[in-house]
Amino acid sequence: MTSLFKLVVQEKDPKKLGSFLLKNGFSHQALIKARHHHGMILVNHKRRYLSFHLSAGDEVIFVSGEEKKNQFLKPSNNPVDPVFENKNYIVLNKPAGVLSIPSRYEDNDAVVNRLMGYFLQQNKKDLKPHVITRLDRDTSGLVLVGKNAIAHARFSKIGKDNFVKKYHAIVHGNFVEDELTGIIDEPIGKEGDGVKRAVVANGKKAQTRYRVLKQVEGASLVELRLLTGRTHQIRVHMAYLEHPLFGDPLYGINDNFSRQALNCFYLAFPNPFDNERKQEIQIKDPEDMSKLWQKLVN
Repeated sequence: MTSLFKLVVQEKDPKKLGSFLLKNGFSHQALIKARHHHGMILVNHKRRYLSFHLSAGDEVIFVSGEEKKNQFLKPSNNPVDPVFENKNYIVLNKPAGVLSIPSRYEDNDAVVNRLMGYFLQQNKKDLKPHVITRLDRDTSGLVLVGKNAIAHARFSKIGKDNFVKKYHAIVHGNFVEDELTGIIDEPIGKEGDGVKRAVVANGKKAQTRYRVLKQVEGASLVELRLLTGRTHQIRVHMAYLEHPLFGDPLYGINDNFSRQALNCFYLAFPNPFDNERKQEIQIKDPEDMSKLWQKLVN
């Protein structure tokens, strides 16, 4: 599928067409595809080379080249839960138990597969999902997915620091009065040869901001914000504080909850297609976590 984008050159923008497009989130690969795979680049409705000199007020129209299809990706008819959607990206509520992207061993029912099926149902078979913010299989909540390679590239340009992801977690134990808020600043690295991570001196920098919302005897409801993005970061940091998540025997105990009690309930990011207007999306926690908390309260 080809996608069309219109931009207007501002006084402060680079004056070379190629530099202007790169600054606005179009990758080198996208520029090549536009030239050689049925796309085009126009300035004031005339085709121009990337070396063309722009002036303030010029209208640039970028028509992307066709994306190469992955013949091994299979669409899934299992449902998706869109929370927000426009022509360039979609934010959906991912249920626990579903991968964000297909793996070598499970390639038929990840978020990507489900979105392929969703697009087919809308007769938009040429749209191609590009996951921008991932969640672990057993973490539920908000996932941002681009509908084309240009959306993925433009979101990549804004940097991870500009994405605000907040989570709710139900953890074991209670926090004392002077530990109800804080930042966990402890490096995380691999523990052994498996998937398990741990706080280790030679690990990568990892920071998690947390705030205790509610407490009942033996359990706490915590809001967390990732300031970095390490594998299993919240689970490792909570275990480090001796407050492992319910449903997380890898880092805690077997408490019979079916998955780690972790939900991404809030996502905020600048919209790269609308003068960086901030997009904020929030959802309620899923039924299984709500029922767990009510059980703990009672």
